[in-house]
Amino acid sequence: MTAQFPEPTPRPAASGELRASHDDREAVVEQLRDAAAEGRIDLDELDSRLEQALTSKTYAELAVLTADLPNSPSAAAAAENLPPLVLKGGMYGESRGPGRWEVPGHVVAHAGLGGVSLDFTRVECRLTEVVVEAYGETSGVTIVIPDGWATDTTGMAPGFGGLKDETTSGRLPGTPLIRLTGAGGMAGVIIRHPNKRERRKLDGNSTQG
Repeated sequence: MTAQFPEPTPRPAASGELRASHDDREAVVEQLRDAAAEGRIDLDELDSRLEQALTSKTYAELAVLTADLPNSPSAAAAAENLPPLVLKGGMYGESRGPGRWEVPGHVVAHAGLGGVSLDFTRVECRLTEVVVEAYGETSGVTIVIPDGWATDTTGMAPGFGGLKDETTSGRLPGTPLIRLTGAGGMAGVIIRHPNKRERRKLDGNSTQG
């Protein structure tokens, strides 16, 4: 009598091995065209990537074409894996921004004696949420976020210095939520949108760009 062995169960395909649809390919094509319009890739590279996108058969093949572009799934995953950014005011203060910088999912700001300034107005944030852990201590922490970004301050302990939230409640689609935690300490924490002087600088930089 011949022994009967069960047939092996087919291995489920990994997510990257799954077959892409026409809509999947078209979404990548649109993202590539937008990237070219913004100057992120040149026309020769656009043509090459478009050809690959239209002939890609799996999600993995499509993901390679947009991995180095903002707002792609691969870029967002890379941002989520960044280590926390720790700023310490110390004696002389510390700041991050208003230039472009890579935003991790967790930022810790200790004001110390010199204070900390954190400016998100010119960043390209790929995350849906950023936790900012701020401690006002002796000199305070100031956080500036673009118009359209929103903040949740329910996890913040105001302390003696207090918390001053001058942001608006409206949140634009696709923008991150700043979840503020920590403690106000002696000097407090301020979170706001750009003031008039900062707006003039932003407008000037936009005109020059």
